[in-house]
Amino acid sequence: MRSVFLIVLSICSVASVVRSGSSDGFTKLRDTETAISLLEKKLMAPEVAMVPLTLIQGAGSKGAVCLDGTLPGYHLDRGFGSGAKNWLIQLEGGGWCNNHRTCVYRKTSRRGSSNFMEKTLPFTGILSNKPQENPDFFNWNRVKLRYCDGASFAGDSQDESSQIFYRGQRIWQAAMEEFLSLGMQRANQALLSGCSAGGLASILHCDEFRELLPSSTKVKCLSDAGMFLDAVDVSGGHSLRNMFQGIVTVQNLQKGLSSTCTNHLDPTSCFFPQNLVSDIKTPMFLLNTAYDSWQIQESLAPPTADPGGIWKACKSDHSQCNSSQIQFFQDFRNQMMFAVNSFSKSDQNGLFINSCFAHCQTERQDTWFAQDSPQLNGKRVAETVGDWYFDRAKNIKAIDCAYPCDKTCHNLIFE
Repeated sequence: MRSVFLIVLSICSVASVVRSGSSDGFTKLRDTETAISLLEKKLMAPEVAMVPLTLIQGAGSKGAVCLDGTLPGYHLDRGFGSGAKNWLIQLEGGGWCNNHRTCVYRKTSRRGSSNFMEKTLPFTGILSNKPQENPDFFNWNRVKLRYCDGASFAGDSQDESSQIFYRGQRIWQAAMEEFLSLGMQRANQALLSGCSAGGLASILHCDEFRELLPSSTKVKCLSDAGMFLDAVDVSGGHSLRNMFQGIVTVQNLQKGLSSTCTNHLDPTSCFFPQNLVSDIKTPMFLLNTAYDSWQIQESLAPPTADPGGIWKACKSDHSQCNSSQIQFFQDFRNQMMFAVNSFSKSDQNGLFINSCFAHCQTERQDTWFAQDSPQLNGKRVAETVGDWYFDRAKNIKAIDCAYPCDKTCHNLIFE
């Protein structure tokens, strides 16, 4: 299968169009995560720094292994100059596996085995080593921790019969031990970040990350596209709740979830960030689009909730939606606003919620920090996150007006 990508530019906004198909016509994309990831690679500049994969050699003896039992890995680009003692840890995203079948399949991919991981990865956006692309973090030690456990670095069990290892929590611990030994234990400043399933992982592990580091270290956390909502889908069902219930069950996550949450809610509810973010003690920044592309595709209007395909055109390209479909998305945005309401009352927390149809925005150069990047209050994502992290401004809560008012969006369009 070959992939064709078009980037459509207009005066008021930028739309990234994803097509995937064969020579005789377009066929259905394999999955939303793959589509977004392929698009991001296509958007990268050719001169991007490629950073090699390092496997965590001591992880096997600790049982800290990928789904298939292989060693976990990371990519590290060393800091320099004034940033040599600062650390940014980016947790990779890539969906989840929520039952035996999907976890067995995942074992044969880069999301479940280091045997299939790319040997080098491009570092762009928040991971870039160029000040003109990443003004505040370019000279920090920048790490991308690969994701191969299928549950946002949260599981600690295994399926003996199928030899599937659900060891996300142990991978997290082994990786942190490795980074501490490489110099993170002497960090002046540290930021735990992550996108999508990695954004959820950043929420799950934020306070844990704070506890690993000396009290003298400035520590904050960033979740990019990690605010997955417990929303009702177009059929009136709960597609994402069903998926999350599967993840919690198959990986036996109950014992590792926040006790503050599980004391009064069921385990599945405690995998949803809306029930976690207000209890996080460490300063946290939530970066999310109000109309998250992944959630539209997989939570609000997945094929199982829309067997007749009434939403197919609309969820692929928002310009094809009718007024009632747009209203459904507006209701979803209202739920997002409600979900962050309590969180936003803390001065130490930050928000950037723009009314775009996109997903992760930190690792894409065009959305993180470029000439025409999305803006709120006249500032791009990188500038807003930097202002919050370095306390250059107070009470940073950037919340967009509802669609279609924002003309700076880089919207994803799937064809």
